[in-house]
Order: sequence, then structure tokens, then C-alpha cells
Amino acid sequence: MSDANAPWLVVGLGNPGPDYAANRHNVGFMVADLLAERIGGKFKRAQKAQAQLVEGRIGSPGPSGRRVVLAKPMSYMNLSGGPVTSLRDFYKVPTANIVAIHDELDIDYGALRLKLGGGDNGHNGLKSMTKSMGADYHRVRFGIGRPPGRMQVADFVLKDFSSTERKELAYLVDRAADAVECLVTEGLERAQSTYNS
Repeated sequence: MSDANAPWLVVGLGNPGPDYAANRHNVGFMVADLLAERIGGKFKRAQKAQAQLVEGRIGSPGPSGRRVVLAKPMSYMNLSGGPVTSLRDFYKVPTANIVAIHDELDIDYGALRLKLGGGDNGHNGLKSMTKSMGADYHRVRFGIGRPPGRMQVADFVLKDFSSTERKELAYLVDRAADAVECLVTEGLERAQSTYNS
């Protein structure tokens, strides 16, 4: 059980730089950007870790909202664990109060699954985080589906969403941000029953 006063660390996983910005692999960054907008913050480079950060509150306005640190590691996906662990230690965040938002190949496009702990399913960002601090953190898994035909997974995740997918993307990112807020303010069970699809 997490300490009610401890902050939450919500990490959008992705790769830094404009070349990757619209890639499927960067949907975690997209959700983090929307959450930052909702709490009225702008991402700034952190001195304390290789990441961009926004601090604020999610939930009810004022002191009853949950304190949250939103982060986008700037280390490339496969090295996400280092910056996340530095932030966890700096802000004294229990591992159970860490949320990773990431793309998930084994779920249909746009579907969400929330869970605590588990394997990395070949996802390099999760692999790096788990290696650095164990697996007992929350995941908000954003489905991107499998690559078509014989396309390699690495090529698929580093391509932009298709024009058909982009028609729904803003709505789906919005829903994923809602799911993160629900997880932080109301707990995993409520968030799963509302958003798991």
C-alpha cells in the first residue's frame, strides 16, 4: 500500500528529439504532454536527472489533489531506467507510486490496459526500468497493435501513426490521460474497471 502523502512519479516513455516525436513508440510522451497541459505546466529540463519534468497536482484543486511529478526521460527508450531511478530517489517516491505510460504491441490499437508489476514483454523502456528498480511499478499500456505483414517490430514502433490511426489518436491519448489521473486519485482497481479494454 502506498503512503497517502508520498508524491507520484508519472513517466511517459519515448525517445527525445523531433525525428521521433510522432512515432508509435512515443505515445507515452504524448500522454505526458497532455497531462502537463492539464495541470498547467510546461516541461523543463531537470538538473537532477536526464529528463524533462513538470511538478503539480492531479485531482481536486488545491491541497487535496495528489502531488505528481511528470517526467519524460531524455536518455532514449532503452536507457529510461537511469533517469527514472534518479527521480524516484530524489523525490522519495515509493516504487508503487511510479506509473510508466508506454506503447504495447500485444494490444489492439487504442485499447488500454492498466496493471501493477509484471514482465516487460520485450519493451526496452520497461526492461531498463525493471533492471534499475524492480518490476513493482504501475503500467498504463497503450495498444499499438502488431506490425503488418513481415515488417520488423523495431521499424513499426519507430514509424509515425498511420493517417487512419491519427484520426482517433487525440481522443485515445485523452482517454489514456484520464486513466492515469484515475489511477493516481482513485487507485488501480477503479482505473482498471473503468479503462481496461
